[in-house]
Amino acid sequence: MVTLKGEHIYLRALEPEDLDFIYGIENDTSLWHLSDTQTPYSRFLIKQYLENAQQDIYEAKQLRLAICDKADKTIGLIDVFDFNFKNKRAGIGILIQNDSNRYKGFGKEALSLLVNYCFETLHLHQVYANISETNSASLKLFEGSGFKKIGLKKDWSFDGKTFTDEYILQRINN
Repeated sequence: MVTLKGEHIYLRALEPEDLDFIYGIENDTSLWHLSDTQTPYSRFLIKQYLENAQQDIYEAKQLRLAICDKADKTIGLIDVFDFNFKNKRAGIGILIQNDSNRYKGFGKEALSLLVNYCFETLHLHQVYANISETNSASLKLFEGSGFKKIGLKKDWSFDGKTFTDEYILQRINN
């Protein structure tokens, strides 16, 4: 039986109460480079998103889940995006919000739960991630979770001053 509950964290559907948490993440300019965001999001738009978040993954082609600790505190978000049922693949992204919750295994556990969900429940054949060459923590997380670097997109992202390369990592369900 596949579950979205691990030893130290669990994944859950988004709730209206997540508005302030998501608003903080989406408007934190230090995180925008992770998602190619260039403009802030209003509370109104995020509220609308949360109202529509109950859409089925087959309809929305994406799924965002909250990562919660044992004390039921939301510590991050994990996404399935670019869901392609025909070709049985999807992208995965993850963010642990505060430095105080990083490097404690929460991200690894959340990623493991979501990958298992993708393979066992959604019956995907593969999942992938796009990670900047400068994001060593994410590269280590995904490679430590069985993802393999399969390509390098040269000069992929521009921060206003310099271009950086981006790796594509893939994990195939055998």
